[in-house]
Amino acid sequence: MGEINRRPYESTITLTINGDTHLFRLGEGCHEVSPSHTLAFTLRERLGLTGTKISCDRGACGCCTVMMDGKAVLSCMLLTVECEEKVISTIEGLGDPITGSIDPIQQSFIDHTAFQCGFCTPGIIMSTKALLKENPSPTRGEVQEALAGNFCRCNSHYHVMDAVMAVTRKGG
Repeated sequence: MGEINRRPYESTITLTINGDTHLFRLGEGCHEVSPSHTLAFTLRERLGLTGTKISCDRGACGCCTVMMDGKAVLSCMLLTVECEEKVISTIEGLGDPITGSIDPIQQSFIDHTAFQCGFCTPGIIMSTKALLKENPSPTRGEVQEALAGNFCRCNSHYHVMDAVMAVTRKGG
């Protein structure tokens, strides 16, 4: 049997990440994206966006949280091929590239010492960003519910709550 002719769009995938368009060839090579790669793997290993962390790799801890089309998603639970034509935002995309300033949520986390080792912080910040995009003035209970899937083993969640509530008062 002869080789099946594939159209170019069947052997590539286009992702929009932090406002940049990335074209990947599908395959098993070192510069390709395998159909079995998760979004978390592709972000870290193919694009060098290491702010997205892989911890449990089972969708239980929230460390890999990114935004897809404005909603918080667990990147370890999504195949990269499922993300074509979606708008992905990672922690690296939050700051202003022109001024170099960080996002108000990031500043509030600094101001309230809402991190310790920082491993889980990007996922918590991305969950917060998605929440505030949908609801700019959440109650403390709504913040707790939105962050319920993010786990931190070394930080007091009181500091995180204080940081999120402070940024909501600033309109961040």
